[in-house]
Amino acid sequence: MEGEIWSTGPHRRVQTKSAVPPPGSAPAATILVVGDSLSAEYGIPRGTGWVSLLAMKLRTERPDVRVVNASISGDTTAGGRSRLPAALAQVRPVLVVIELGGNDALRGLDLNSSQQNLEAMIEASRAVNARVVLVGMQVPPNYGPDYSAKFSAMFANLAKKYRTGLVPFFLQGIADRPDAAQLFQPDRIHPREEAHPRMLANVWPEIKKQL
Repeated sequence: MEGEIWSTGPHRRVQTKSAVPPPGSAPAATILVVGDSLSAEYGIPRGTGWVSLLAMKLRTERPDVRVVNASISGDTTAGGRSRLPAALAQVRPVLVVIELGGNDALRGLDLNSSQQNLEAMIEASRAVNARVVLVGMQVPPNYGPDYSAKFSAMFANLAKKYRTGLVPFFLQGIADRPDAAQLFQPDRIHPREEAHPRMLANVWPEIKKQL
């Protein structure tokens, strides 16, 4: 039996099949991914993003686990914070993967507010007994060394404070490569399809630990 993994993008809801247990088996454990365009398959064929690849991986390695992708292109930590409670109530996940913060940096938003939003999301997840993986990001040097350092440290500090799982840099092995431009779309922000297997490889070890 198959269920659905869905992603709400800027124009439509996308549905992709994901593995769930057959009738009569134990209820599926659910991973909820709350992210931005990096997780919402922006600019790439549907079904080729890292969350879809995760669902396919789980079919073979953990068929008792399904994925619900609640990522929205352009979303910020404030947006994620506002919509997380409804998603938690609907999905009842055992694990919440939070991939947000990049758009906060792109818009120059106050990092104290970003941190407070992420803290609220972690606490809301914990309140329903869900474990959490924070997916960290880095910003280019042109943002200034102070802002860049504080932004990167924000994820590590929160992971330490709340004892969550942590992916230090989501785009490791992609954005830091000499040929990085070849792995990004023309906007130089969103990875191409061929980069998403590496993105999954960066996240999977932490997800696996939490299951």
